[in-house]
Order: sequence, then C-alpha cells, then structure tokens
Amino acid sequence: MRGLVLLALALPLAAQPTHPRHSVTLGAGAALPGGELSGAFSNSAGVSVSYGYRWRSWLQADAGLDAVFGAARVRDFIPSEYGYLRIRDLQYLIPAGARLVLPVSDGRWMLSAGGGGAYMRYSERLNQPSSYYRFACPACSSRSGWGTYALAAASRALDRYQMFRVGVTSRFYRGYTDGGSLGTVPAVKTRDRWVNLFVDFTVNF
Repeated sequence: MRGLVLLALALPLAAQPTHPRHSVTLGAGAALPGGELSGAFSNSAGVSVSYGYRWRSWLQADAGLDAVFGAARVRDFIPSEYGYLRIRDLQYLIPAGARLVLPVSDGRWMLSAGGGGAYMRYSERLNQPSSYYRFACPACSSRSGWGTYALAAASRALDRYQMFRVGVTSRFYRGYTDGGSLGTVPAVKTRDRWVNLFVDFTVNF
C-alpha cells in the first residue's frame, strides 16, 4: 500500500517538463528592406515582441510582431485647427511559425532556427494632437500582403534557473504587398524583402 502511495506521488513529478514551456521576448534593433523596396525604403529602427510555446525541449511554436519606424521616409503634413499635423509611416511584420531549439551546456546557451508565414502591413498614420480629440487622415494610405520568414537566434541564460536570457535574433522576410502608394513606392504589387536584426531579452516560465 505504501508503495502505491509513493508511486502516485512520484508520477506528477516525473510528468513535469524539464524545460520552461512559455517565453516572452522583447527586442530592439534595425530593419533592412530589400527586394523592390530597395531605394524606396531605408534602413530603420524597430522593436519586436514575441511569444513562444515549447512543445518539446527541441521544438517551439512562435508568434510575434516586428514594428519598424519610418522606413518609407514619409514627411507629409496636413493643416488643422491645431496647426499642421505630421503624417508618419510604420511597418508591421507579423510572423507565426515554429523553430528547432538546440540547448548547449545544459541550456546555458541556446541556439535556434525556424520559419513560417508572415503578414506584412505598411501604413501612414497621423500624429494626433490629443488622445481625446482625433482627426481623420483621408490622405493616409496603406499596403499589405503575405509572405514567409526564416529565423536564426542565439541566447545566453543570465541566472542558474534559466528564467532570464539575453540574445540576438535575425528574421528574414520574403513576400508581396499591394495597395496605395507609400513614400516613393507606387500603387502596384511589389516583391518585398526584410532582414531584421534584434538584441533581445527573454523571460521564461
């Protein structure tokens, strides 16, 4: 009887994962446009946020957002009762896929590579004068489309429990966008490329 009780207590412990299941990553760095965006878009600063779920110690599902600031170099203004309001451009790249994970030195170092699909949206936004009173922007345009991405990353644990990590992540995007003219990109379908390089901080739990 005592043996059955000990076995019942041991089974939940044995079933617990030996690696964190969840991770949230914040990053900052640069985005380098290519393809038919070359010359029309410029290298720009960007930030990223992503969530990962590790099905196995070597396999992780990913979803995230890369936001790029002002790559289309839009510098337009529209008049209002508050004066001239500036129009800025933003680029959003939304990847979703999976990666293979290779822990090194008992997980102190971690290498990973993967890929999947991505949604891409570029838009112009009006710099609003107040959060209580907002102006419409009929002159603002946007473009969007779908593509794929590939990823490579490396990180190092900061603590013995490997809850916190710092690292670098590179994502390479390929796809097509269509819509209105944005900056010097005309209102036609374009073949787009992006190489995004981020220094990131990860919390595992």
